[in-house]
Amino acid sequence: MDLNTIVGYRHARTRDNLTLAPGERFVAGGTWFFSEPQVDADGVVDLTALDWPALEDLPDDGLRIGATCTIAELAALAPRPPWRAQPLFPACANALLASFKIWHVATVGGNICRSFAAAAMVSLTAGLDGIAVIWCPDGTDRRIPVAELITGNGTNSLAPGEVLRAVDIPGTSMRARTAMRKIALAELGRSGAVVTGRVDEDGSTVVGITAATLRPTMLRYPTLPDPATLRRDVTASDGYYTDPLGAADWRRGVSAVLAEQIRTELTGGDVR
Repeated sequence: MDLNTIVGYRHARTRDNLTLAPGERFVAGGTWFFSEPQVDADGVVDLTALDWPALEDLPDDGLRIGATCTIAELAALAPRPPWRAQPLFPACANALLASFKIWHVATVGGNICRSFAAAAMVSLTAGLDGIAVIWCPDGTDRRIPVAELITGNGTNSLAPGEVLRAVDIPGTSMRARTAMRKIALAELGRSGAVVTGRVDEDGSTVVGITAATLRPTMLRYPTLPDPATLRRDVTASDGYYTDPLGAADWRRGVSAVLAEQIRTELTGGDVR
């Protein structure tokens, strides 16, 4: 789309280049920014020239995902024996309403910072207890769980001038067993509900609900819950909403069904 309000475009090459002038906006892949009018912006600061590594190892089998890592780079991550959670990466990437061309441009950080309820990279990183590493304008850093960074459908707690630098996935999550389910009203439509499940090595269990709720809903248990407990907690959660892609009661109902499928899979049972 032609953005006739944009009169300036510059590349940030160091952290010192990240001070925004009035009207400037950060972009990485820019697949959303350049898709519709941006009447409140007149300048672009491109983060891709910062040359952040796409993927970096962290201690104890953890993984750092650079904010400018593309969806394609993440989905193509080479298998590694300790990382039992790795199948969740391509599964969530495929939950995006996007072609393979978009995969090679759209970034993990951009998807998270746009913060749509159906943001597949939010589903992934929140489900793995990812920690957002944020650069602040005063030169300091702050860290916050991705699940807490998102405040609503299209909103987050990033302050003006703050930049998402990376998401750190702890080794405990990377070594966990995982499962994922999604559903949409149309075969190739935007997700109406995405549910992830994770069982850590100590047996503790995390079930994440996204797309169906305005912000990530994380349910935590010391062990895999029984069917009645899980259904009760999923249906009792708040934040289910109605829009043209699904009614709130439908989202609530299908989330309970998907969560039970995940519970059965992680138990080692037969999912029917």
